[in-house]
Amino acid sequence: MLYVDRLASVQFGGDRALIFRVIKVCEQPTYHGWIWLTGYVLDRAGNARDRREIYVQAAGLIRAAPPLAAARQPSRKTPARTTRNAVRQ
Repeated sequence: MLYVDRLASVQFGGDRALIFRVIKVCEQPTYHGWIWLTGYVLDRAGNARDRREIYVQAAGLIRAAPPLAAARQPSRKTPARTTRNAVRQ
């Protein structure tokens, strides 16, 4: 996953920065230092929202940690215990 901002391309400056999960790096030759990436734009919860192709400077890309990875992990709490023989009144 990558954090894509203005360092990678001016089109991602300011509030247009995004977290991008790369699924393919195009092998087609481009200008020196630039690459085409195919992948998914992620929301704050780490869910894929849009599939896109972006053209960026490789030197401006920043590796990103998975968004809110801890929030998506299953809870380790044990279920509440119930008694078999309820007290009858």
